[in-house]
Amino acid sequence: MKARRVLLAQAYFLRFDPKLEKTAQPSPPLGSLICAAVLRDRGFDVRFFDSMLKRSEEECAEAMDRERPDAFVLFEDNFNYLTKMCLERMREAAARMIGMARSRGIDVVVAGSDPSDDPGFFLRAGASAVAVGEGEFAVADWLDSPRDASATIPGIATLKDDETVAAAAARATVRDVDSIPSPAWDLVDIDAYRRVWNRKHAGLCLPLATSRGCPFHCNWCAKPIWGQRYNAMSPARAAREVLSLKRLGAGTMNVLDDIFGLKPGWMEEFAHELRRLDCVLPFKCLSRADLLTERLVQALSNAGCRMVWIGAESGSQKILDAMEKGTTVEEIKEAAARLRSHGIKVAFFLQFGYPGETKQDVQATLKLVDDVLPDDLGISVSYPLPGTRFHARVKSEMSRGTHWRDSSDLAMLFDNPHGTRYYRSLHAYAHARFRLALMLRGSERGLPERSVRAVWYGFRRLVTRAALLVAERERVTTRSLPPGLSRERAGTPTEQTSAGPEA
Repeated sequence: MKARRVLLAQAYFLRFDPKLEKTAQPSPPLGSLICAAVLRDRGFDVRFFDSMLKRSEEECAEAMDRERPDAFVLFEDNFNYLTKMCLERMREAAARMIGMARSRGIDVVVAGSDPSDDPGFFLRAGASAVAVGEGEFAVADWLDSPRDASATIPGIATLKDDETVAAAAARATVRDVDSIPSPAWDLVDIDAYRRVWNRKHAGLCLPLATSRGCPFHCNWCAKPIWGQRYNAMSPARAAREVLSLKRLGAGTMNVLDDIFGLKPGWMEEFAHELRRLDCVLPFKCLSRADLLTERLVQALSNAGCRMVWIGAESGSQKILDAMEKGTTVEEIKEAAARLRSHGIKVAFFLQFGYPGETKQDVQATLKLVDDVLPDDLGISVSYPLPGTRFHARVKSEMSRGTHWRDSSDLAMLFDNPHGTRYYRSLHAYAHARFRLALMLRGSERGLPERSVRAVWYGFRRLVTRAALLVAERERVTTRSLPPGLSRERAGTPTEQTSAGPEA
């Protein structure tokens, strides 16, 4: 029987991730809302359970009883980096929600990064099917088809009688991103998000995604949905999406593209369309140091960019090459200076603990932060996600577990000279010294407040440094991982063809 009423949800609960809850920056699940729009276009009556702001899975069960759907779609937001982290607490939430649906006799289909990497977990938890890879149209096809036809639907995985996974043919990604409908924003309580943002921030920030995928080769980066594919919407379509966000009351945007404005000339046209529609909104985005040319930075400024997050990762060239990042430390410094010359703030993503990293490499990363003093900093620990080349190379050494509990876990999951205690201490110390330097540089706050904060961060730096020195004593001998790609090859995007999915 064809399912007509669908309850759609995602399994990321902000309340289960204390670090992110504290920031008060919830993001409506963009990917889930796009799936809702696709299903509506297919004629389904879509109801939405927005886990982001809910307190527990029990509220999802209440929604099931209230809406009485024919099918439950658990569609993770593939544009949100948190879903790529495959966090244990969110896996538990997904399993509970699946079980709640099946106990009510409701069929379940699941899609997202974690289900694509490990469909067996979700199928054995009770899901009827898993959409592997780009999932919106695979989910719609599954809902539109008899259940005994699941094995023939491209991109759908099911469970055999012997508990092994049966996967149909891979599904090609959608090349024409403009053909994908706009998110079903009417399903979200925008006012609820605005109230959370207003607790600590000056207005609402909403997400935008103008492209899908990344064609570069960083060996630790999870790409279970689009692999090496990169497809972008037209600048005109992207500008219309911004206009929608402005009408919803957004004061700023968070651009979620893995690589924003990769195509030559795209950003200039985007900026022109924004001005034509009178919808320039301040935004932050992500990019690579080697892409931030003078031309692109000028276009970003014209489009309203206020901050660029650069995946700097390390201040050690040896570690960047081992990661197959394809960038240099000098390019990172040059990109930061170029952005600032156009009035755009700079933020760095860093990670510690990559195999082969020495104390000297750690010091090189801290020195990079000192030299550039970015405007914000995100620090993590090397986390081997399933499906990555990095994971394949350290999988045999992962005796401490496979997933972080939440985004602040920072557990060292593979054999490394230092353990979890050291990297948590290093994370705290790096943040404390950065915040102290930022406070001493800053001029936004009055002198009395800056003085108090400087004393606090100075104290934090001393305490965290002492903890780090103690943790440093715990060492074991491990191996490094030589790069599989040259720096030049790693910095060259995968050529895009009309072929199907590419790993």
